[in-house]
Amino acid sequence: MTAAKCCSVEDSIILGINFSHKPKSKAHHNGSESSSRPIGPMPSFRRLQVAYSGSLSTCSSQRINEDLAQTFGSDLFDFQLVELKGITQNFSRSYLLGEGGFGKVHKAYVDEGFRPGLKPQAVAVKHLDIEGLQGHREWLAEVIFLGQLRHPHLVKLIGYCCEEDERLLVYEFMPRGSLENHLFKRLSISLPWGTRLKIAIGAAKGLAFLHGAETPVIYRDFKTSNILLDSDFTAKLSDFGLAKMGPEGSNTHVTTRVMGTYGYAAPEYVSTGHLTTKSDVYSFGVVLLELLTGRRSMEKSRPKGEQHLVDWVRPYASSSRRLRYIIDPRLGGQYSVKGAKEMAQLAIQCVSLNPKDRPKMPMVVEKLEGLQNYKDMAITCGLWPPPTTKSSRVNGVSTKGGYCKPSPVAPIRKS
Repeated sequence: MTAAKCCSVEDSIILGINFSHKPKSKAHHNGSESSSRPIGPMPSFRRLQVAYSGSLSTCSSQRINEDLAQTFGSDLFDFQLVELKGITQNFSRSYLLGEGGFGKVHKAYVDEGFRPGLKPQAVAVKHLDIEGLQGHREWLAEVIFLGQLRHPHLVKLIGYCCEEDERLLVYEFMPRGSLENHLFKRLSISLPWGTRLKIAIGAAKGLAFLHGAETPVIYRDFKTSNILLDSDFTAKLSDFGLAKMGPEGSNTHVTTRVMGTYGYAAPEYVSTGHLTTKSDVYSFGVVLLELLTGRRSMEKSRPKGEQHLVDWVRPYASSSRRLRYIIDPRLGGQYSVKGAKEMAQLAIQCVSLNPKDRPKMPMVVEKLEGLQNYKDMAITCGLWPPPTTKSSRVNGVSTKGGYCKPSPVAPIRKS
């Protein structure tokens, strides 16, 4: 990014920087932040929302770094590109963790010798692909939001790098990877019922924290690939590039261009561009259904009536007897029948077509935590065959030789 001129204070609206903040000392960094930090009325969030009417190409990376340092000080490290190249062996493939819309993610290690006050730890380094789907705006949104938000169920941003055209982010390393990989990769070990419930509760707490601000933060891209897991399977929300501030005052919604992931996005948001916290609740309901069924939100390879997960599940979610047909067979029958039924009903409430009928996230957290008290387990090993397929695979998992043959349950018939 070649600079034509430096940013003025007026340009700070584009940067999303709150100049009312006093500069912070960079003498030390608290690398052990674990408790939540309350979200107050932060003008920088709102400025980020109204920004980006044009390109930031007129702003030098030096000025961007100066403004970010003024805002975050010791809360975030301002890394140099040469430092991040060094700890990733010039972004070697042997350090590669994965690749997404933002770019490639590499694993690395840092310690106090790398930067004073930085505790020894593994980190994940995201490197923006300037030819990719996301760009400088998403990078800056990530810095602004995660630079000010701290919660046990949000991934911790450690620092950033902005040099010329290069944009990078440095996070705490999440050793268990994404929920998506655990649910949908054939080679992964299936998540047991208790772990799935723990993940759902953690992710719900993360959303509840965002929605609980004086001006709510709308995540806008809640999905399994953005739910990362630490060594204890604690869920943490990541990737805030599409996050937006919610409506203020008498406004009921934020109107914005439709972005996110098809299959998770609320239908009213897709059709109108009207964004509210209830849009996130819909996405959360979809993820709950994925945890229950082991199926993706959208699968074009399935029969027509089964491609859209929400539509496929609705007729089965009303009773334990019917629900057995759609529970993830990789659970092997080891789940709470009562818990699964209540989770399914909660999920269906979250994906209600009427946003007003969807619960708020604190209520979702409360209901999910209540499911931990159920100790009953399913007595059947599985269903053979399920009413929706004649093959020897259920939800993509082989069922031959491993599933019981219970008395038949009538399939759902559409009137």
